Amino acid sequence: MNPQLSRRRFIKAVIASSVAAASTSGINQAAAQGNRPRGSVERLISININGQTRRVDVAPQETLAYTLRYKLGLTGTKIGCNRGECGACTVLINGVTNYSCSTLTHSVRTRTVRTVEGLQAPDGTLHPVQQAFIDELSPQCGFCTPGQVMSAVALLEETPQPTREEARQALSGNLCRCGAYDHYLNGVMRASGQNS
Repeated sequence: MNPQLSRRRFIKAVIASSVAAASTSGINQAAAQGNRPRGSVERLISININGQTRRVDVAPQETLAYTLRYKLGLTGTKIGCNRGECGACTVLINGVTNYSCSTLTHSVRTRTVRTVEGLQAPDGTLHPVQQAFIDELSPQCGFCTPGQVMSAVALLEETPQPTREEARQALSGNLCRCGAYDHYLNGVMRASGQNS
């Protein structure tokens, strides 16, 4: 017996080679059957963004914010805290506000996603919320504005004439580093056709 090959090393080598052979055969068998290995996800998926079906290669743990910004070029969606606290990445998924930094892209493939880029009319006319925010001088630095806009749009689609308190609640998930909260509230009230 080779002095460098102890009984312990021999047994470890046999176990390691058995494990490697078993895992390879499972992958090969799945590939032969046309199935993905257990626990894997499809990489190339279709998602409905702003009314268009887009094909995109998505990693298993990729967030919707990352996909929108870096794979689809929709940079209106901002990434601020990247942990679902600031609201800058807010998008509408089936009409409901969601933080896209906390939503996996794979989870939205059967639903519709609307971003701030999807609000403008084909002729370039701004959405009433966007125009009202401009008229009320709501944006200061503008970083939180897309999230504020999407939250306001979701509110007005559900409640066309909200009270100021309802508007405050709807925008409460969006942090504004400039403190322009009253300007955003005035914009929501203007967009709803009510006096600010």
